[in-house]
Amino acid sequence: MARVKRGVTGHAKHKKVLKAAKGYYGRRKNTIRIAKQAVEKANQYAFRDRKRRKRTFRALWIQRLNAAVRELGMTYSRFIAGLGKAGVVVDRKVLSDLAIHEPAAFAAIVGQAQTALAS
Repeated sequence: MARVKRGVTGHAKHKKVLKAAKGYYGRRKNTIRIAKQAVEKANQYAFRDRKRRKRTFRALWIQRLNAAVRELGMTYSRFIAGLGKAGVVVDRKVLSDLAIHEPAAFAAIVGQAQTALAS
């Protein structure tokens, strides 16, 4: 049976890790043992923060909506309740974008919410 030398696969693994650690500070970028830990930790942060980004953006849209709706004499919670009663199905991202770029259209939607709450 032929002898198997593992140098090639080992070097490939190391190269892969060191490439991922490019730009890190100090020994984190060129020492395999430390680079491996740094890359693993970075991947944990990346995984966690891909989930967290969705929450963060939703919170931003809600803050923007609250500010825009208060200018029109309403609160965010009353606005969302009014949209539910009016049967308007528009997500917070689109509403936030409308509030910024199309104030007239947003004011019309707020008007719909107010009339739904009044009746």
